Amino acid sequence: MSRRVVRQSKFRHVFGQAAKADQAYEDIRVSKVTWDSSFCAVNPKFLAIIVEAGGGGAFIVLPLAKTGRVDKNFPLVTGHTAPVLDIDWCPHNDNVIASASDDATVMVWQIPDYTPMRNITEPIITLEGHSKRVGILSWHPTARNVLLSAGGDNVIIIWNVGTGEVLLSLDDMHPDVIHSVCWNSNGSLLATTCKDKTLRIIDPRKGQVVAERFAAHEGMRPMRAVFTRQGHIFTTGFTRMSQRELGLWDPNNFEEPVALQEMDTSNGVLLPFYDPDSSIVYLCGKGDSSIRYFEITDEPPFVHYLNTFSSKEPQRGMGFMPKRGLDVSKCEIARFYKLHERKCEPIIMTVPRKSDLFQDDLYPDTPGPEPALEADEWLAGQDAEPVLISLRDGYVPPKHRELRVTKRNILDARPPSGPRRSQSASDAPLSQHTLETLLEEIKALRERVQAQEQRITALENMLCELVDGTD
Repeated sequence: MSRRVVRQSKFRHVFGQAAKADQAYEDIRVSKVTWDSSFCAVNPKFLAIIVEAGGGGAFIVLPLAKTGRVDKNFPLVTGHTAPVLDIDWCPHNDNVIASASDDATVMVWQIPDYTPMRNITEPIITLEGHSKRVGILSWHPTARNVLLSAGGDNVIIIWNVGTGEVLLSLDDMHPDVIHSVCWNSNGSLLATTCKDKTLRIIDPRKGQVVAERFAAHEGMRPMRAVFTRQGHIFTTGFTRMSQRELGLWDPNNFEEPVALQEMDTSNGVLLPFYDPDSSIVYLCGKGDSSIRYFEITDEPPFVHYLNTFSSKEPQRGMGFMPKRGLDVSKCEIARFYKLHERKCEPIIMTVPRKSDLFQDDLYPDTPGPEPALEADEWLAGQDAEPVLISLRDGYVPPKHRELRVTKRNILDARPPSGPRRSQSASDAPLSQHTLETLLEEIKALRERVQAQEQRITALENMLCELVDGTD
């Protein structure tokens, strides 16, 4: 009787390939600040990278198609008074990005579809509530305008960006610095890791730690945790001997790990990027020159090594494209944006297939840009899974939608009379800030046209003089 030796999986032959040189983004001064975040955020429209900036913090936002050498005068997003430590695109609006900084604030920005003429300096809203640096940001996966921030004050704050108010503040759960925070798929639970070496599962609305595990990894260096599709927790950390290690845990039984594997000896913190559609986790170490990827299944050993993408240059950070931004015609199942010292290089992960037809098994329906809940519905206790879309015909990002901020009067807490209609950002009126910005852009363009006309007139006069001289 023959015994099957090779594990059956459609992802066994995933391979990575760096994009061609003309598809990279050159001449970007990537931030040198010492912080273990990815320094890069990407969505189907834009690529955002934290950059070096004198006298404050800044990041650059490039349209995805703007590859090649980036002009040294390309406008930045500047507004923080200290280095930017983390950035995160809103999953429900591709033109909205949040930034967290050493200046203890969180800012939310509206990025226009056109390239602005000058730096963007005015955020839609500034969220002030932390007393120390803010190093972690994460948008709620299903509720509109709900943003989580975690700071050096060991506090997690959950904000309603649409009103600027604090929905929840979790300030007595972590005795030390928070290293990572991750929502589960419907945003009902958080997984956090902390300098006290404890992995916690938190119900934010109840303000309770529902499960915890001390020393999931015994080393002192930072640990990371992400929820898997099955509700397990995938972690990366270090052994007591400073070897890098990965683990898989069942929150209902934290006593023993589902899987625990030692990897190698290196100082770089492993950043896990998890794709729930394929159940593949990609591990990118800061300072490494490789991406290792594993498939998580229900069969022992549960975490299956697939392959390693290796290159020569070490990575300073990494962006991970949402599934809706991938090219399904090329069987692309993941795309990374690897930060070098002076450039950003796309890395494409594909599953080789002979057919050009849409591959249903590679692309199940995936979370789209529509939220499933409003912020107050989630706060009241409702949960909803993400609203899914099919990628069969590819994905076309929706047009520019404005984030509308309506600051509530804290003196008037009365609920509005009559039935509440949820207003989407697309039918919101233009804010005064946007009108002023447009008027400034029009004025600047007119000045440029006027200057060009004067230049043309001067050149024509010179030409006439030369012609007269030759005669």
